[in-house]
Amino acid sequence: MLLSGTARHALKSGVRGASTASRQNIVLIDAVRTPFVVSGTVFKDLMAVDLQKEAIKALVAKTQIPYNKIDHIICGTVIQECKTSNIAREAALMAGVPDKIPAHTVTLACISSNVAITTGMGMIATGNADAIIAGGVELLSDVPIRYNRKARKAMLGLQKAKDVGSKVKIGTEIVKNLLAPELPAVAEFSTGETMGHSGDRLAAAFNVSRKEQDEFAIRSHTLARDAAAAGKFTDVVPVFLGGKKPVTIKEDNGIRVSTYEKLSGLKPAFVKPHGTVTAGNASYLTDGASACLIATEEFALANGYKPKAYLRDFMYVAQDPKDELLLSPAYVIPKLLDKAGLKLKDIDVFEIHEAFAGQVLANLNALDSDYFCKEKMGRSGKFGRVPIDKLNLWGGSLSIGHPFGATGVRLAAHSAHRLQEEKGKYALIAACAAGGHGVGMLIEAYGK
Repeated sequence: MLLSGTARHALKSGVRGASTASRQNIVLIDAVRTPFVVSGTVFKDLMAVDLQKEAIKALVAKTQIPYNKIDHIICGTVIQECKTSNIAREAALMAGVPDKIPAHTVTLACISSNVAITTGMGMIATGNADAIIAGGVELLSDVPIRYNRKARKAMLGLQKAKDVGSKVKIGTEIVKNLLAPELPAVAEFSTGETMGHSGDRLAAAFNVSRKEQDEFAIRSHTLARDAAAAGKFTDVVPVFLGGKKPVTIKEDNGIRVSTYEKLSGLKPAFVKPHGTVTAGNASYLTDGASACLIATEEFALANGYKPKAYLRDFMYVAQDPKDELLLSPAYVIPKLLDKAGLKLKDIDVFEIHEAFAGQVLANLNALDSDYFCKEKMGRSGKFGRVPIDKLNLWGGSLSIGHPFGATGVRLAAHSAHRLQEEKGKYALIAACAAGGHGVGMLIEAYGK
């Protein structure tokens, strides 16, 4: 719930007594995303800011929101380009948004655009905004690669060297270290373990077989292919690429429906030779951006919008970043539903982020485990099993792709659109993230 424009004005003016009767709902008006594409393919020559610009421009064009009605812009990203450290601001300016509209960037690994949305919800709920653009972006085709620390220290020292001998000594140190760059970290800083290794161990801990993982991956790609063919990905907007051979990118390019025989023949990607996580049942490096418009219901209706959904509630969790790195959905789903006074059976649409097939299936097993729910969550018994026939029915990150900073908006858009199509009332989003973090979001169909 949030304060109306009148109550917000009262608070800003220092007037007390804004009543709860003047509060109303936060809504998702609309959302867009660029095509999500395999890194190193069609977007490889762009910068992340280019993609975020395209998403913001497309959202403004789709919603026709006047610039002077946008209060703030928030974007999430993970692998930051140092030239555009506040990528939300740079993308907004490139998109033509007036410089009077503030913009800031947030980051929380794979749930960064969830943070963008919920930060916006907080600003709205506290009366600091009526309408906010929230989004996110990742471009993993190009990531910052640094010289190692010895080379960096030498380079900085070169500026202070006064005699030839000192400069030669420092120059030698630079040359010695030029071919030993520091690549972006793919492992958890606190544990030194990659997410893939954690996914493998999690699948083993919750008895998820290689066969189950491969079958779930095929399911994800098949559902995504069918949804795309049926025109359900209405959030995707085209991106025009100029140059010698201009082309317009109109669709995701990572959806590949394989056979069980082909997937089962792939070698383990992380724990060798007996691991179960492979390139075929894990999400792939992806380039893409997203953006959504959220606002008070009062603002939406006053400006002629029919909202997609109500944004009802959210919750963040964190746990052991080693043994429970990817278990956040199992922790956050019961807590969020308890907070909302709802049961599993009340949820019509589930959208759970698919980092790895084994990760999703392990979380489902955890929720259906007496031991886990009693020992780890202090519950009286198992919470229950998420119905597979309500889960990720348009595919998920395994198939559509996973640009780290952009996926959260995609999850929200698909939840809202699925509620409309399936005539459901409540949708629940859950996602894990690096550091043992996770998010849950509760969305309600508009008008239900």
